[in-house]
Amino acid sequence: MLAILIAGALALLGTLLGTRVAIAVLVRRGYGQLIRDDGPTSHHVKRGTPTMGGTVIILSAVAAYAVAKLVTGFAPSASALLLLFLFAGLGAIGFLDDYIKISKQRSLGLRSKAKMVGQILVGLVFAVLAISWEDANGRTPISNAISFTRDISGTQMPTILLIVWVLVMIAGASNGVNLTDGLDGLATGASVMVFGAFVIINIWQYNQNCAFNPGVKCYEVRDPLDLAVVASAIMGACFGFLWWNASPAKIFMGDTGSLSLGGAMAGFALMTRTELLLVLIGGLFVLITASVIIQVAYFKISGGKRVFRMAPLQHHFELLGWAEITIVVRFWIISGLFVATGLGVFYWEWVTGA
Repeated sequence: MLAILIAGALALLGTLLGTRVAIAVLVRRGYGQLIRDDGPTSHHVKRGTPTMGGTVIILSAVAAYAVAKLVTGFAPSASALLLLFLFAGLGAIGFLDDYIKISKQRSLGLRSKAKMVGQILVGLVFAVLAISWEDANGRTPISNAISFTRDISGTQMPTILLIVWVLVMIAGASNGVNLTDGLDGLATGASVMVFGAFVIINIWQYNQNCAFNPGVKCYEVRDPLDLAVVASAIMGACFGFLWWNASPAKIFMGDTGSLSLGGAMAGFALMTRTELLLVLIGGLFVLITASVIIQVAYFKISGGKRVFRMAPLQHHFELLGWAEITIVVRFWIISGLFVATGLGVFYWEWVTGA
């Protein structure tokens, strides 16, 4: 438990202090955000704001986890190492995307196919290792069944389908956070809540784990306490970064941050057997992603008509005249309600066994 507190505190301190340094370095090098011309006109004042702040989140979280393990004297678990690989690997893809935007001075970085290939490669390595890395009891970080609050009986998949499912989860979550990261502090604040939820879920699963507390309601989850350390580190890193990312933002996380955070959310859902529950816990990201899908589908079906004034959803409210800070705070409230509901459902399933 001490490692959870150490990781969260150090990661928060790392981004709180490190982001200030990163802002100075990025400003000096001229690494500023480019703004799309077809976006809300109010965003044009943000042109030139430093980006790639997700690098600080990743470095702080990984370093905090490493120090926490050194201080407590416990070796890293396979689950934690795989999750950090997914987290940092997708962050590297996002970093390339952000760097190309800046160096080429264009609002689009990596081509969509190149970004997809990168995500698939990282996700593929993660999936293959996560379904084959057994512990002494023969348990792997990821099971071959679809899960809600635990594995659903009768949903076991062959290896190929399981890998496809893992890739879909990673792509969906990482792109969901990427779409949400359009207003100052919106994705960062929502991410704090989601990773906070996974800290609670992992601690609960550790206390009720089948490895040392067998019973009808126990959880067949590998390395839950170490996963809680990772979740705490990422939550703390996001919290510290929010100090600088809140409106008016002094820095943006960029694709470096959004892809890595989304990938980590998918990784946690897969490893904690809460894959479908992620739809509730990450409900805000689902809503915003759904708004884009609805907008594009209706536009094609109706021959050019739109459901929203602009997608993703947060920009629709901007064009309705809502202040940016109002949208962000209200969306945070919505995110908090989704997270609370998700945790409530998780606990309800344990109490009732339903």
